[in-house]
Amino acid sequence: MTSLRSALQRRLAAFLSDPIEGVPDEAVVVAPATLADAAEVLGAASAHSLPVLVWGGGTHQGMGGRVDPAIVLSTARLNSIVDWQPDDLTVVVEAGVRVRDLEDRLAERDQTAVLPEVPGGATVGGVVAAGISGFRRLRYGPTRDRMLEVDLVTGDGRIVRGGGRVVKNVTGYDLPRFVAGSFGSLGLIGRVCLKLWPLSEARRTVTLVNRQPGYGYRPLAVIEARHQVRVYLAGTSAEVEARTAELGGSHEDEWLWPGPLEGSVGLSLRLAPRLLPEILGHIPSSWSYQALPGVGEVRIGVRDFDAETLRALRRWVESRGGALVLTNAPAEVYDAFDAWGTAPPGLDLQRRLVARFDPDRIVNPGRLPGGL
Repeated sequence: MTSLRSALQRRLAAFLSDPIEGVPDEAVVVAPATLADAAEVLGAASAHSLPVLVWGGGTHQGMGGRVDPAIVLSTARLNSIVDWQPDDLTVVVEAGVRVRDLEDRLAERDQTAVLPEVPGGATVGGVVAAGISGFRRLRYGPTRDRMLEVDLVTGDGRIVRGGGRVVKNVTGYDLPRFVAGSFGSLGLIGRVCLKLWPLSEARRTVTLVNRQPGYGYRPLAVIEARHQVRVYLAGTSAEVEARTAELGGSHEDEWLWPGPLEGSVGLSLRLAPRLLPEILGHIPSSWSYQALPGVGEVRIGVRDFDAETLRALRRWVESRGGALVLTNAPAEVYDAFDAWGTAPPGLDLQRRLVARFDPDRIVNPGRLPGGL
């Protein structure tokens, strides 16, 4: 045990936690129970320029550049539903609340936060930090659009709040939108207020053999796989029956969401929705995928990694204004294939924004495009 690790353990003794699978053995794992505790941890790390990796459920740790942390900050103890107002359609939760647990609780009052439908062990904080949206984005928009307020613990140990539960009162930085997809670069997303939606009276999954020019009026979601298309419907019983008749195909009176894609390498291909039919022809036949018409994303599973094939696909996608990013892969893949691809033109602006919240750049350093 190094002297640095021993010193960290003494300094952060009140917050120490059990080891986490997948975390470097030399890193000190802490799990603060309050935002004030988290601020103390990050303040101490910033004072000594020690890199910190934020860890929720571990589901999205494969996204972005690799982090070599001295401290791993787990949100396992920040796991409370702070305030739920069913009549106002809002809920405030801490970052470590599991998505599945939250959605199960909201379903007791026929409500949903419209978070990812197949979350695994993902937490609310992890979903927000990674900018992940579910399949229902087609109808309800991305996760960031339902974030009303956020409490953030900055890299230098301040607790700041942005947004507002009453939207008309919001002024200054639109902090909720800044933190969505920030991968912890602004600090720890400690608490968020989410707008809720009522669950529909009826739900149905219609399975089609071939893709069609259109999928009816306002489907909840559409997912194209290699040999089938699933259209997800929601509304009144009469609406769902009418839309099912228009589509044809077989159907089930529930939402049959697809499970994780097969393959050791996961990719997310993002591009203009109108280009979706064109890109599907460039995906090798051995790869599995879930394409989202109207959204502009294709989720891909790769069984056999070949760096040159991926580079060629990325060049084609970027030439059309899109992006191809890694979502999960073995460690050696990140050495051969950049997690993000070409850095965005606004990187300098992003760097200046990050410096406002994490001046010593200690939280998830190197995770963002361009090694930021």
